Amino acid sequence: MPVMNLPGPKARLIIDRDRAVISPSYPRAYPFVMDHGRGVDVWDVDGNQFLDFAAGIAVVSTGHSHPKVVKAIQEQAERFIHISCDFYHANWVALGEKFDDIAPFSEDAVSFMTNSGTESVEAAIKLARHSTGRSQFIGFLGAFHGRTMGAVSITASKSIYHKDFYPLLNGVVHVPFPDPYRPILAQYPGEDYGETVVRYIDNQIFGHVLPAEEVAGIIVEPIQGEGGYVLPTPGFFPALRDLCDRYGILLIVDEVQSGMGRTGRWWAIENFGVEPDIVCAAKGIASGMPLGAMIARKSIVTWGKGAHGNTYGGNPLACAAALATIDLLETGYMQNAAEVGEYLIDALEEIKVRHSANNHPGIGDVRGLGLMIGVEMVKDARTKEPAEELREQIVQNAFKRGLLLLGCGKSTIRFAPPLNVTRQEVDEALQIFEEAMSFSEKEGAIAA
Repeated sequence: MPVMNLPGPKARLIIDRDRAVISPSYPRAYPFVMDHGRGVDVWDVDGNQFLDFAAGIAVVSTGHSHPKVVKAIQEQAERFIHISCDFYHANWVALGEKFDDIAPFSEDAVSFMTNSGTESVEAAIKLARHSTGRSQFIGFLGAFHGRTMGAVSITASKSIYHKDFYPLLNGVVHVPFPDPYRPILAQYPGEDYGETVVRYIDNQIFGHVLPAEEVAGIIVEPIQGEGGYVLPTPGFFPALRDLCDRYGILLIVDEVQSGMGRTGRWWAIENFGVEPDIVCAAKGIASGMPLGAMIARKSIVTWGKGAHGNTYGGNPLACAAALATIDLLETGYMQNAAEVGEYLIDALEEIKVRHSANNHPGIGDVRGLGLMIGVEMVKDARTKEPAEELREQIVQNAFKRGLLLLGCGKSTIRFAPPLNVTRQEVDEALQIFEEAMSFSEKEGAIAA
């Protein structure tokens, strides 16, 4: 693969302008300055072409500028762009009806539309407190729920998200997530590690730290995103649902990154056989238009007029894009995510075996569902010591060769392309990835 000299001259100029006027808090991964995109392909302002396997952090679920989504936005924009939550419009209602159809619980669903994932989480926090009359929450180590004050209080993926912002929201206790590759708690013989975590909550947290009857909700990602694309063990969610039922606690699932067909089902929680009480959604919901939703069982949406609201919720353009997105997902792209995702996981496992056979145990674990796949890099396959520098080198070297990837967790690379990605595009991406990995391993060996 040819190695590009990046950033190009036009990109450098824009990056210099950005430094002068845009907040330095944005975590820019590398100097990619986008010009346009079609499907899985994107081009920078200097004309360089890339395969996008980051999809705007799992956002452009139907690919870049899908014609059907673009047409829906254009048609709506010609009619009206904004009306506010003080009034009504048809697409807002139609989208709520669609969420009722696809919600991962049998009870009727009521939705509160938002502009982002973190706002969806904030709405869930407020509704849980209002509905239960309780104030406390349980979150998980490694979790990411957003950066606004309530959501960041439950986030526990990086300490920098909390640094200099204390005091945070009062009433949040964090517990280990059931990561089978890196377990923290001691298991009973034959016990599923997810059941171990739930037993820890019941016996230790409720027994010594926090009365169960004070807990409004347990907020959890079905698959951790920012924390490393970590899948829980099979016994976790059934045990957690049982715990919530026993103590009258709401089970709130953050599907911001894992939902909207990414795992081959509408919601990742559907892979684990339980029904939540509240779903937080965003990212892939509208193919890149800023939209989120808090979707809840109708019986718990007890707040009255004015208790919660927003100016841009149910934005007409975003709702039109979401309806077009959902139609594309249910007529083929969600099934494609399941099939091509399985193909991608198998191919990554083969790369792992190949490199292990050549005494390069750079890949410690490959895990995922559908097109939400994590590849964890380690220094040693036995000790599982995270290879943070190697991960960064691979991401950067892949970029220079025409592949956009993003890291997550301490040393994981996430594969989250648009859900209409083809096997041929997967093959092209994996060729670049393996070359970038081999080159990075050699760079590391020379530096050592």
